[in-house]
Amino acid sequence: MNLQYTPVAPEALHAECLRLREEEMMDFLVFLTGLDLGEEGFGVVYQLESTQTGKQVNLRCVTPDRERPVLPTVSDIWDIANIYEREAYDYLGIIFTGHPDMRRIFLREDWVGHPLRKDDKPEEQNPLRMDNEPLSDTTWQYELSQDGTLTKRENVVFAPSDYVVNIGPQHPSTHGVLHFRVAIEGETIRRVDPVLGYIHRGIEKMNESMTYPQMLALTDRMDYLGAMQNRHALCKVIEEAMGVEVSDRVKVIRTIMDELQRIDSHILFFSCLAQDLGATTAFIYGFRDREKILDIFEETCGGRLILNYNTIGGVMHDLHPNFVSRVKEFIPVMRKGLKEYHDLFTGNVIARNRMEGVGILTKEQVIAMGCTGGTGRASGWHNDLRKLRPYDAYDRVEFDEITFTKGDSFSRYMVRMDEIEQSLRIIEQLIDNIPEGPFQEKMKPIIKVPEGVYYSAVEGSRGQFGVYLESRGDKSPYRVHYRSTGLPLVYAMNAACRGNLIADLVTIGGTFDYIVPDIDR
Repeated sequence: MNLQYTPVAPEALHAECLRLREEEMMDFLVFLTGLDLGEEGFGVVYQLESTQTGKQVNLRCVTPDRERPVLPTVSDIWDIANIYEREAYDYLGIIFTGHPDMRRIFLREDWVGHPLRKDDKPEEQNPLRMDNEPLSDTTWQYELSQDGTLTKRENVVFAPSDYVVNIGPQHPSTHGVLHFRVAIEGETIRRVDPVLGYIHRGIEKMNESMTYPQMLALTDRMDYLGAMQNRHALCKVIEEAMGVEVSDRVKVIRTIMDELQRIDSHILFFSCLAQDLGATTAFIYGFRDREKILDIFEETCGGRLILNYNTIGGVMHDLHPNFVSRVKEFIPVMRKGLKEYHDLFTGNVIARNRMEGVGILTKEQVIAMGCTGGTGRASGWHNDLRKLRPYDAYDRVEFDEITFTKGDSFSRYMVRMDEIEQSLRIIEQLIDNIPEGPFQEKMKPIIKVPEGVYYSAVEGSRGQFGVYLESRGDKSPYRVHYRSTGLPLVYAMNAACRGNLIADLVTIGGTFDYIVPDIDR
């Protein structure tokens, strides 16, 4: 959709955000992204949503000072802004006054410069380093006085008396190069501080020098278990910006493929969680069934993990002649496998004791921290975009949005298990009703998106995956920002783990189901 935003002056930003939160019930900060606007200065775009009314508001705040860009924090209004503002500070050097923790979040603390600035030269300022990243136990909070003076004071992250345990960056149960610094008292967790960016590839920066078709390949490599959905979101925002309407055949194909991808992702979630908790047999059963989906993908897409299937205006190839029959054969096999998962693991007394009542998040907490997807629905938050804003063929099928209310690790587990059945229901209703039509619309050799600001999102396997696109009418975007599904989840680890045992951290992280390349981007 074309993003219509309201400009807000820096001095009025906090008051306006507070008013929207209190008077218009804008309790969900969908995304926050920083912008380098050249001579205009630096800006930040905020997309706000009311979970009660569904109304959305977009704000844009610009600070003209390129030497010292300063904006007030909104982290006291929406919890997730704590990490979103650190991201904008890290990439663009925008200082948020009142924010309690102005550290970098992805780049090393000794990194020079801010890579999303248009005039940044990271290669000149940052030689290759082979030493370990310096980690600080203190941080800074900035304040702006009435006379314009910017002052800072030191805040404590970890006190000298804290006993800090490092989980990762090479721990097998972090499922990637992810580092948690965990302060414990005895065996009880007091604080979880995530250190990110170990596999950061600068995808958003790379997109600024790529053509739109070239950008597509990178989306498969963020959340690689939601590759089909990620690429779908990018194609969707480009198509909407250009006014391209794909055929009904493409809409149904994309819907079926997204749901196969969701099942694939949820099976891997189940398998890895079972392995983390010691249930090796359940792990093997899960991978047995996941192979069947990968075989279906490979036959039509040519890939099993990195699929490269969605294109601007359609899909890369039409469906393989065996696709329909193989999918129909898979559905009863998957239902049988799902029953086996419950027999093997769900009802196991050890698994139940490890998950029930562990890592509880309330509905208010998941909304404040932007935890969409199964993590939010496990706490009673109805946030499924397939229901709230149906796209492609989701308005043609009947399925249930799975929600629970306890918000514990077991609820997060069960949401995903029950969603497998709902995905099978969606596929069943579509697989014999794929309409005829072209699988690819005719596009110009060089694709240029009309000047404007656009945002589009899909319901990924882990929640809302969105793409913010700002175009100046060229063949490459001026700014692209991907709303990671995993960044809010890794931020929420602190709230979910506090007060639990250190042994519970693996269980809680496993049921959050974050994917590290999606976080680091």
